Amino acid sequence: MHHRAPAPSRRTLLTVTAAAAAAAVTGVTAPVAHADADDRRLRRIIDRMSLEEKVGQLFVMRVYGHSATAPDQADIDSNLAEIGVRTAAELVERYHVGGVIYFAWAHNTRDPHQIAELSNGIQQAALAQPTPIPVLISTDQEHGIVCRVGEPATLVPGAMALGAGGSHADARKAAQIAGAELAAVGIRQNYAPVADVNVNPANPVIGVRSFGSDPQAVAGLVAAQVKGYQRAGVAATSKHFPGHGDTAVDSHYGLPTITHTREQWAELDAPPFRSAIAAGIDSIMTAHIVVPALDPSEDPATLSRPILTGILRERLGYDGVVVTDSLAMEGVRTKYGDERVPVLALKAGVDQLLNPPRLDVAWNAVLKAVRDGELTEARLDESILRILRLKSRLGLLRRAYVTRAGVDRVVGTAAHLAAADRIAEATTTLLLNEDDFLPLSPAAHPSVLVVGADPASPSGTTGPPTTTLATALTELGFTATALSTGITPSAAKIDEAVAAAAGKDVVLVGTYNVSATSPQRTLVARLVATGVPVVTVAIRNPYDVARIAGQRASLASYSWTDVELRAAVRVLAGRARPLGRLPVPVQDAADPTKVLYPVGHGLSYR
Repeated sequence: MHHRAPAPSRRTLLTVTAAAAAAAVTGVTAPVAHADADDRRLRRIIDRMSLEEKVGQLFVMRVYGHSATAPDQADIDSNLAEIGVRTAAELVERYHVGGVIYFAWAHNTRDPHQIAELSNGIQQAALAQPTPIPVLISTDQEHGIVCRVGEPATLVPGAMALGAGGSHADARKAAQIAGAELAAVGIRQNYAPVADVNVNPANPVIGVRSFGSDPQAVAGLVAAQVKGYQRAGVAATSKHFPGHGDTAVDSHYGLPTITHTREQWAELDAPPFRSAIAAGIDSIMTAHIVVPALDPSEDPATLSRPILTGILRERLGYDGVVVTDSLAMEGVRTKYGDERVPVLALKAGVDQLLNPPRLDVAWNAVLKAVRDGELTEARLDESILRILRLKSRLGLLRRAYVTRAGVDRVVGTAAHLAAADRIAEATTTLLLNEDDFLPLSPAAHPSVLVVGADPASPSGTTGPPTTTLATALTELGFTATALSTGITPSAAKIDEAVAAAAGKDVVLVGTYNVSATSPQRTLVARLVATGVPVVTVAIRNPYDVARIAGQRASLASYSWTDVELRAAVRVLAGRARPLGRLPVPVQDAADPTKVLYPVGHGLSYR
């Protein structure tokens, strides 16, 4: 790990003015004269670039490994198989990529010091190129159920939890903490906040990643997070334009169609994006969805000039960076081949091409399109200028490296962790409390059995939810034991849970997206039949309470990350008051036209 940032190359003449650098931190816009001077400087950089370098600057690519130059052999093998290079440094050298995206599954995010070292290695490779331009490193750190960087970094509540809290100040603070810690490890673009309005409870891909179902409430929280991230020196990215909230198809695996009329789109989907633009959003991510009312060609929005140029650029007046959602997703690959997708995206108005399945295919397709005259070099220059403006605004052209001392000073501090806990407590929502059964106390309910779902852990978890809940209860004086029964508990596992409930004072069940046919319903029913009081906590979507009967109390935590589960336990035990209010309606499972718990519902302790 570098204890001192590597000395910048003399070729790092790609500097920004002091005023522009200050603007990156303070959010104060530089005077127009300075902005014009910066543009002239950036255009001179573009003029020095080869066509190959220009094409590369448009791509944001994944790469395997914890190190830019010395990854593990398995990661070298993956890089060779998928990208044709051995390392991140070779990726930058061969393709001149303008961005790199980090994933936990690509082994990029083991710990903060390693991430910072990886970031510095990538930047060192970028600044050694003929035209030395720092890489814009990005990730999906939405928090809640989508996290790429885990502990000891601070994990804050996710979007729907913040929607339940309803506080713009808390949303802004959460983003500012998250942004500061990302910037400290060299990640300067975050694909958050989600600006989709989750009006469809059956949405399989957005759900709790959305702040809620009310467009104006979502808009306010989106703006708050944009300001929080960008004040911390990280480019925020609102997604997924023009709005992915009303679909029953996951665009990772298919191509969804949104049937909203133009008027419905303007009322339901547009407000959060308008709000993000008004807040000065640095980048906007496209959606792989079809919206016939906005583009009758039924091209996915990522490839739609009427949507990206006609609506986003011209009607909404947005001139910042537009980045595609991952080009490896099926939603964008169903209609056109992989070699056509990046070209069509650029023709539609996109600036950054994110994570194509085959970089060589995509990169060469764009290069060929310019040489054949389908794309002009001037069109590439438009996008590159936007990308360089963003890198300049972030101060990357002045200082690309991070330091170990900076990591230690910022990441996972006591103040950040305390703020995250406080914010999480204000999000836990008490949906049901028969006969004031809650709060629990070690004196009245000393023995607790914790059972339930154990979904794959996001980076913000240290173990199965049942274990996290039981540990938190034990720390508060209860005698708690954990038994993971899973998302689809077998008959044998249900029998085991029923036997374990004997002699307990309370059974706490963590539920996970309970469907009409889910065996989780059988688990709860069998536990209720034992006579032991049952309390449920929905650890993802808050709709579970509508499909379960017989519990004495029910809460929603909106995620199973440690910070949210620990907060839910403090609420259960009366160490914190339940302050969260539903940001989405919970409908009757048998009759969806009937609302059991409306937006704003949430009980308090007497």
